[in-house]
Amino acid sequence: MSRAPKPSSIPMPGPPALPRWIRQAVGRDDIEAAMFSAGAALAALDVAARSDDPVGALWRKRLALGAATAVSGFEGRREGEAQLRDAFALRRVGDDPGPAGRMLLGWRALGEARALRSAEWPARLPGFFDLPPALVSGGLQDAGARFIGRTPPLRFAATAAREVLTLGPACRGLALWLADALLARALGWERPVPLLATQLPRAAFRLEGEAWLAACAEAWAKAAVAAHDLWTGLLQRGNALRSAPLRRPGKDTGQIIAALLSEDALIARAGAEASDRAARRLFDRLISLGLVRELTGRSSFRLYGL
Repeated sequence: MSRAPKPSSIPMPGPPALPRWIRQAVGRDDIEAAMFSAGAALAALDVAARSDDPVGALWRKRLALGAATAVSGFEGRREGEAQLRDAFALRRVGDDPGPAGRMLLGWRALGEARALRSAEWPARLPGFFDLPPALVSGGLQDAGARFIGRTPPLRFAATAAREVLTLGPACRGLALWLADALLARALGWERPVPLLATQLPRAAFRLEGEAWLAACAEAWAKAAVAAHDLWTGLLQRGNALRSAPLRRPGKDTGQIIAALLSEDALIARAGAEASDRAARRLFDRLISLGLVRELTGRSSFRLYGL
């Protein structure tokens, strides 16, 4: 396990509680109500989206897993969340993770600052979604070159996604990825947050015009509320892990805890100064304290995370 900086034991402050009226507004299907509730929910998510806490990386990776699972379902694939997590976490260096694993890599890449560099989109994105570069490169260049300030963020991002969808059903994942990237750019977020795919229903792909915009706005609103709740829970668990009074901590304990704060799932493996057995003992101890979960339910090839 690679070295990571020792995490601070000082608890990070949680985000403001989500007002009840925002939750109550989500789910309206007319365009004005959907746009209003989406704007309110995204504004409430702004603190989390701009946070520099290491848990922010974990948060985006969990949302990326949800987005990849949703798109896998749109495409009729069999891979669910557990299979996608395994494909990524259990792969060896240099292994091809397969189409589902590459798609998960793409959604995880959405949570990086690099995702906003539209000049790189034609070279990077087709591979994540197994698309011929010639099919999408023109649309990617056009989406990246547009001037966002001329159109409200939600309408701009949803319209760009709708245009990509005209290239065919195989482009669904790419379209939703771009929508979140363009929304983040319009909102001034340094790193996008995977949102739209996690809540957009399959039936929405048949919609156009204002009906499509309303469906996207409603999905963004629901996704922002769910992401806010996920952030709050992860930050609470991360603070508990940071402040845990571990007696006789092992040599690699600090690095393992730092990795747990920022990574979706870990294998109990040898670190720089400790054995596989020592790592397993630490994870068992953290589980007994209620600080970490085993994510697979298996007796072997186990994965651990907050």
